[in-house]
Amino acid sequence: MKVIALIENKAKGHLKSEHGLAVYIEYNDKKYLLDTGKTNKFSENAVELGIDLNEIDVGILSHSHYDHSGGYNVFFSKNQKAKVYIRKEAKELCYSKLGPLKRYVGIPKGILNKYSDRFIYIDKDYKIDEGVWLISHKYNNLESKGKKAHMYRMSKYGLKPDDFKHEQSLVFETKEGLVILNSCSHIGIDNIVKEVKKTFKDKKVLAVIGGFHLMGIIGPSSMGPTKEEVEFLGKSLTSLGIEHVYTCHCTGTPAYKVLKNTLGNKVEYFSTGTVIEF
Repeated sequence: MKVIALIENKAKGHLKSEHGLAVYIEYNDKKYLLDTGKTNKFSENAVELGIDLNEIDVGILSHSHYDHSGGYNVFFSKNQKAKVYIRKEAKELCYSKLGPLKRYVGIPKGILNKYSDRFIYIDKDYKIDEGVWLISHKYNNLESKGKKAHMYRMSKYGLKPDDFKHEQSLVFETKEGLVILNSCSHIGIDNIVKEVKKTFKDKKVLAVIGGFHLMGIIGPSSMGPTKEEVEFLGKSLTSLGIEHVYTCHCTGTPAYKVLKNTLGNKVEYFSTGTVIEF
């Protein structure tokens, strides 16, 4: 299994970066694309990295935010075969709200209708291929997570705190254990690991990859939770038996530094161009 960051907030060498995330995965002779970042930059990096988007077999959208779905126009123009798996709750409804100020942060308007034949809407847990799964959130009352993160979804009654039912985890089975990818982990990466462990009973979780949404309201240069809360998260991942933690994007720089101090060599930053092999 090979995992490569096609776009992320930071970049190696001459590769492009942006506040977004797109991940390329090779597994059992198939090629997968998780998200497409905020713009078309992921596709330019793919060329630099020798990755042909036309060869992608399967696409997955982790959740309904613009910084993960902004590149679908270019992806569908380059790839004519891959279907993209999204949750049935994935709609153009997501907003951020701070006091009276609100901002649309959802999937670019019109994408879902324009490419309606390319998206596959799924419910509950779903097996894509042998050893490849999409895992839904099982926790109740997740609206409290949305409210704390200032994230909302438009309803017929107006804006309601996001319950993140549009978010999903991508899980691969390897001989050494499960590899979990969740691009923003809005309900908490520790809770996501617990969801996966409950679904795959008696299976070890080898690694987690993705953003942990620990940044503050002004972005990746800030930190939302306290230092003690981030340290507790790091210790929780250790207690859950996680051997490798690759984080990026919405985790933010201050929180990453705390995690690094807590987890040491167990955690690495997953910047654009990073290659992981299991």
